[in-house]
Amino acid sequence: MRLLVTGGAGFIGSDFVRRMLGKHGDVEIVCFDKLTYAGNLDNLRDVADDSRYTFVRGDICDRGAVEAAAEGVDAIVNFAAETHVDRSIAEPEAFLRTDVLGTHALLEVVRVRGIGRMVQVSTDEVYGSTEASAFVETDPLKPSSPYSASKAGGDLQVLAYHTTFGLPVMITRGSNTYGPYQYPEKLVPLFVTNALEGERLPLYGDGGNVRDWLHVDDHADGIEFVLEHGEPGEVYNIGGGNERTNSQIAAVILDELGLTEDALEHVADRPGHDRRYALDCAKLRALGWAPRVDFEAGLRETIRWYRDNAWWWERIKHDTDEFAAWRKRNYEGRG
Repeated sequence: MRLLVTGGAGFIGSDFVRRMLGKHGDVEIVCFDKLTYAGNLDNLRDVADDSRYTFVRGDICDRGAVEAAAEGVDAIVNFAAETHVDRSIAEPEAFLRTDVLGTHALLEVVRVRGIGRMVQVSTDEVYGSTEASAFVETDPLKPSSPYSASKAGGDLQVLAYHTTFGLPVMITRGSNTYGPYQYPEKLVPLFVTNALEGERLPLYGDGGNVRDWLHVDDHADGIEFVLEHGEPGEVYNIGGGNERTNSQIAAVILDELGLTEDALEHVADRPGHDRRYALDCAKLRALGWAPRVDFEAGLRETIRWYRDNAWWWERIKHDTDEFAAWRKRNYEGRG
């Protein structure tokens, strides 16, 4: 199988690329990535010399570039997206462009070239917040942020192209993902790297927001499972079944690094912050998929990875202006 993996230099995309090349000797991968701030070829250094791997720098909104990269592929897996809620509040236009128009460009390539399958990688955030029940795939979409609204827009494009043109497309909606190589604007890598540098851990509001946490290896495995076994036109939730508050995540980080709660700094909450996400994954489990990574062990292993791989995140946090500018924009005056 020859795959076009868009956004393959990002956090989850790079894990998917590494795992697919490691598991399948007959897989060829074209990794297509714009290399925005979160795209990082260091994420793929382990496979850079693999003859089955090709990297192409490009924007999914550039249909011509996508068509060229898609030559001879059997399937597309789309990880390419703007993903951070805080950034979407400050810069919503970029999210609409990539997550909606970029997804549309990919769908047109699938339609015109007759590509056999496409998996759209989405998020549980499109469902909005829930107080009691867990979301199933048929629940209405009620996104709360420009990010989740843009992802919902992309999802609706995917489903419309299946209904209208019969495209062999599927959607996965994953829960909060953690693991190595995650850009340090997200909660786990931000808190860990801040702690390692003696900085405060900025905890939004009362710290009681709940997320279902999923290890990146399990997320990538679930996406592969849908690629192989999913039905066109269907949506599949991929969750870890590990609901934790942000305060509970912070407590594990502090414990693993031998710190006290004095390292925490409660900061003003983000606008429209969803209180709880929860996914019902019975549909995918019924097909035979289940997460494998124990949450406590996986989180502690992730914390140790950032501790032992400062070479990866120090360059991001200190050798580029982008991260410093974002941190100043997002946290200045929030304490």
